[in-house]
Amino acid sequence: MTTSTPNTAINHHLDTQGLICPEPVMMLHRTIRKADGGDIIEILATDPATTRDIPNFCRHLGHELVHQETLAENVHLNADPDEITIDSDDATPTNMTLYRYLVKKKTA
Repeated sequence: MTTSTPNTAINHHLDTQGLICPEPVMMLHRTIRKADGGDIIEILATDPATTRDIPNFCRHLGHELVHQETLAENVHLNADPDEITIDSDDATPTNMTLYRYLVKKKTA
């Protein structure tokens, strides 16, 4: 996890709540392509895989992970249960953890 940067200006907001891998990273990749060098992208996610995938995305492509945090636990999930895969199909999740990331696009 990186240090907190409360005064960082955010240029793009990306809400991936309720989406699962690989969608959050694919959306981040699309947003990064449209952003200018140095722009900050805020990502909100409920997929726990993003805690691994977004830092790896930044490391492999040279972008800076400015900030990573867990905002809240047991957040009500407003996604269609049929679109969510879980380890056991016996139960449908109704609450998730909310993660927040700030990614700075590398400059050319």
